[in-house]
Amino acid sequence: MDIGTFRGITTLLVMIAFLGVVFWAYSKRRKQDFDEAKNLPFADEDDQKPSDNSYTNDRTTSRHDEGDKNS
Repeated sequence: MDIGTFRGITTLLVMIAFLGVVFWAYSKRRKQDFDEAKNLPFADEDDQKPSDNSYTNDRTTSRHDEGDKNS
């Protein structure tokens, strides 16, 4: 097998992978997921739960406000 055949096979495999991703992205089964992800920047912050359990809303100062007090 020479380099030209190898390059042709590689090109064909990459093209098949690209077409697979395109068909996956535009399939009707994924439409609802993508529509939901599309609207995430507009979601209200109160509706989202924090991912860290140690998060509290009653903190009045941030770490940046404290400066070098902890040093």
